[in-house]
Amino acid sequence: MNFVQELKWRGMIQDMTPGTEEQLQKEMTTAYLGIDPTADSLHIGHLVGVMMLRHFQRSGHKPIALIGGATGMIGDPSGKSKERVLIDEERLRHNQEALKKQLSRFLDFESDAPNAAILVNNYDWMKEFSFLDFIRNVGKMITVNYMMSKDSVKRRLSGEAGTDGMSFTEFTYQLLQGYDYVHLNETHGCKLQLGGADQWGNITTGTEMIRKMSGNEVFALTCPLITKADGKKFGKTEQGNIWLDKRYTSPYRFYQFWLNVSDDDADKYIKIFTSLTKDEIDAIVAEHSEAPHLRLLQKRLAKEVTVMVHGEDEYNKAVEASNILFGNATSEALRSLDEDTLLAVFDGVPRFEVPVALFAEGVKAVDLATEHAAIFPSKGEMRKLVQGGGVSVNKEKLASFDQLLTMDNLLNNKYLLVQKGKKNYFLVIAK
Repeated sequence: MNFVQELKWRGMIQDMTPGTEEQLQKEMTTAYLGIDPTADSLHIGHLVGVMMLRHFQRSGHKPIALIGGATGMIGDPSGKSKERVLIDEERLRHNQEALKKQLSRFLDFESDAPNAAILVNNYDWMKEFSFLDFIRNVGKMITVNYMMSKDSVKRRLSGEAGTDGMSFTEFTYQLLQGYDYVHLNETHGCKLQLGGADQWGNITTGTEMIRKMSGNEVFALTCPLITKADGKKFGKTEQGNIWLDKRYTSPYRFYQFWLNVSDDDADKYIKIFTSLTKDEIDAIVAEHSEAPHLRLLQKRLAKEVTVMVHGEDEYNKAVEASNILFGNATSEALRSLDEDTLLAVFDGVPRFEVPVALFAEGVKAVDLATEHAAIFPSKGEMRKLVQGGGVSVNKEKLASFDQLLTMDNLLNNKYLLVQKGKKNYFLVIAK
């Protein structure tokens, strides 16, 4: 597989230094991509870079995932308007282990193949570097004029877009990132750095350092920054980031994110965030265009990414959870949901808090739905709808309007789902 051609048809190349494609066709090449370790989980904004590494390894080349322990302690000014909060070494090591576990779902770190992936942390080679050694051996390689010509620096120094200037700490960031490339070139024969378009300035600082220090020929390749069709930033929702760790974003919510993207975005994202071939994607796009209302493109995108990140079982649970809200799911399916997924599925439906003592003593459904929770305006209206088979509790039709509800009826010992008609849901929370 030709890596450059693969990225081109996927729309994943922004800039590339001359000779990059020829180098990759000539021999197995080592490339690295830096990942910020300020959290113990990746989010979908990281997925673009991770997929670049994945395609790189599938093309027969050797990927290095670099955890930016040292650079993460400083903060990359690219695209930022404020200084970032710095992290300590203990937190850094914890985050590194968590990120490697996640990356292992995308990259082969364990095999004895010559192109098995490597994980490195730039803190390991930067922590012993004295300030004097750094400014003597590294600082002299790049002029201040060169550093100030970078867009990320110019924007901060000019106070553009509400920025608040730049500290010396952040100003030195590109020297640190540049030195990473020098170090990996010397120790691992790394000849290519990958990154997002906003990293081009930092990456080319590294190529310039290597040219001056060793004369070795090295290369750079960046991917466009991903945006939504409406121009807004990709991966951000009202709830914040979409994380790969299910502690922060449930597999159901993760699946729903991809399922709900627009047709234009799905057409773009399925190329970037899956390993499906061009022929497979062309066939799905053609099938989708015949019946867009079936959302086949979104469904396949959501499946591929969810299985890749969370596995087949979690994907199946997410689909089943979706059917609970939009299909004819059973009471058993509802009871199988964990609390986080249940709350995610019914996010936005009206909620009523009632004393748990009601269920401990036993409460008539009609009293619960009229006196304790304003689901029905009157007992008469509820009786009428129950007689017509239009009221369900936990996905089971209510046999009589005065049916007794007890602790046994609660989901996760806390929740009761009342359905009025086909589409109106209410969540009763026993506290």
